[in-house]
Amino acid sequence: MLTWTLVLFFFCSAAATPGLRCDWLEHYGHYSNWTLVLVEQLGGPMTEQESPVSFPYRLYEQMRSAKVDDRLLFIRDSLDLISGLFEPADPSVSLPPWQTDRSQDFLLLLHRQTDGLKPCVAERKRERRLRRYYRKLRKTLQKTGGAAVSWELIRRETKSHLLQLDLLFASIRGSAAASRGRSAAH
Repeated sequence: MLTWTLVLFFFCSAAATPGLRCDWLEHYGHYSNWTLVLVEQLGGPMTEQESPVSFPYRLYEQMRSAKVDDRLLFIRDSLDLISGLFEPADPSVSLPPWQTDRSQDFLLLLHRQTDGLKPCVAERKRERRLRRYYRKLRKTLQKTGGAAVSWELIRRETKSHLLQLDLLFASIRGSAAASRGRSAAH
């Protein structure tokens, strides 16, 4: 009887948190590491210039205590918005000065991560503050017409986001490990 109770508990727990049973989580860390390596290799030394757009640290802090599904959605949306920055639709914005095979690989990795996370989360509207932040970054690029210094600023901000997304991902893995530990203890 105890065994069936444990089996039922396990399935109910997994159904309640679909993000924890997402197969893509096993691959995310590998692709994320490569994305970080590539963003560093895209240009020269990282700029020390301050961004005119404040980094959303508070939003990341709030996401660390959110439900796993919300954190996965946030990661997926962030990666999608980052790739949107590097694929400017505005013809007045020039492409990054370091437009090379590495930048194409970088974009492919971002798309691969986004596509891998899509089945893990429900389709919902993006976090409003996240959209607003990336819209401000895009306007920074537009104001300069895609000047090299603006692209370097975008690259630095992207690296900061990728590092924060890794921390958020680590919190998800921690939640999964804790969930497995609770299941095994019962």
